[in-house]
Amino acid sequence: MTSAAAAVEARDLSKEFDGRTVVDRITFAVPRGTTFGLLGANGAGKTTTILMLLGLLRPDRGEARVLGHDMERDRFRALQRANFSSPYVSLPNRLTARQNLTVYGRLYGVSDVRRRIEYIARELRIEDLLDRPVGKMSAGQKTRVGIGKVLLNQPEVLFLDEPTASLSPESAAWLRAFLGSYRDRTGATVVLASHNMPEVEAMCDSVAFLQQGRLLEQGTPGDLIRRHGMRTLEQVFLEVADAAADRPGGSGSGG
Repeated sequence: MTSAAAAVEARDLSKEFDGRTVVDRITFAVPRGTTFGLLGANGAGKTTTILMLLGLLRPDRGEARVLGHDMERDRFRALQRANFSSPYVSLPNRLTARQNLTVYGRLYGVSDVRRRIEYIARELRIEDLLDRPVGKMSAGQKTRVGIGKVLLNQPEVLFLDEPTASLSPESAAWLRAFLGSYRDRTGATVVLASHNMPEVEAMCDSVAFLQQGRLLEQGTPGDLIRRHGMRTLEQVFLEVADAAADRPGGSGSGG
């Protein structure tokens, strides 16, 4: 279901690579100011879906809209108000965190880049990392700097691909709390791709289960748990995924 109040919309999105369907007719809407989880195993189609929502991949079918903008025809206006982070996309290793953030701040058109970087560094507790080359940081430190890059333009929509994948349990818990606080303070919308079921259950107002490129089910974590008579979202996902695999064509290709 789509809505005029939605910050992010996917309408019948589909994508193929080399004749293989990796996203298959996905439709959902994310209300403004909420956190939405794309939940599934590696290869389920989560990252491909996000790249289409960002306008970085052209869908073979369907439409992606962010803040009311069609991402195939008008993505640059939307991207001024959105941002994306993934621990699998590296910042230049030879540049320091400050240099990286300065470059991106200028690319994003941030008016007072120096002051914005100082503010973000305090928020993310990375002041001691600002003058360290990214190549000499741990994976967790790189993740925090990457989140800092995402926040430079004060985005209304954050697309986060496995944001805590490289973090220790303590750092992951801190980042989840920070992202929740950021959303509550700013009214931002968060689209989170993850295969970490407890993380999605804790962070998300609504979720969509993806398997082999297909949207199996969606709803709030609490509603899905009650509907299936389970105790956790992970148990629900396993039941839904097993049922889908048992249906004719359930072992088809995905990505």
